[in-house]
Amino acid sequence: MLDILKILFCIPFLIYSCYSDIKTRRVTNKLWMIMLAGGSFFVFNDIYRTGLDYIPRLLISAGLIFIFVYIIFQLGTFGGADAKSLIVLSIILPAYPKFSISGFNFPLNNPLIDLFAFGIFGNAVLLTIFVPAGLAAYNLAKMGLHIDKPAYIFIGYKAKIKELSGRHIKLIEDFKEINGTVKQRFKRGGAEINDKVISDLQALSDKGLIKDEVWVTPGLPFMISITLGFFLAVFYGDLIFELTKYLILS
Repeated sequence: MLDILKILFCIPFLIYSCYSDIKTRRVTNKLWMIMLAGGSFFVFNDIYRTGLDYIPRLLISAGLIFIFVYIIFQLGTFGGADAKSLIVLSIILPAYPKFSISGFNFPLNNPLIDLFAFGIFGNAVLLTIFVPAGLAAYNLAKMGLHIDKPAYIFIGYKAKIKELSGRHIKLIEDFKEINGTVKQRFKRGGAEINDKVISDLQALSDKGLIKDEVWVTPGLPFMISITLGFFLAVFYGDLIFELTKYLILS
């Protein structure tokens, strides 16, 4: 019952973080501070119920996830809100929650490593595989086989220059005019879009040097993947472990 209460407590914070991430690509630190403050009730209750033996599990869970997310944050592959969400979750739920509903025991599969936050992260990463597939399907449906740069269909889509403003997207390429011709160069991580960039692109388009559409890549909020990974970890378990086990044993 207590694990169910922990899950229900975390859900509103995760859902709000998704909303905020979608709207602004930011999640206020206050959200995680409030979540941690409210979740401290569960932590102290667990220590009271199980004794001091609970503390090493808590320290292992929070310590390992902190080191892990700090490293990938410093590498620039992880956002601050994503890291903080996993740290707070690792404190409130150091191990996988276990509960039964209508005769079914959850999670359905026992994880190899009983560290809940790592399971959430693994599930979230695995879920992002569907994003390139979705982009490719969208591009093929829109353009068919008439795609000028097929390699881009997995990382972005085409958007009209006049519609670039106010959207959470980046240019896949840099554009530079040299002696009346435009050089286009792939920009790793995407090129920022601002009013000047849009004005320059529109000027190039007006000259007929580029088309009125450019390839852009969306800035996808990873909090959505983390939230979906949370639900998958709660009800199913560790997707990566189960997939690996299936591939080895099949």
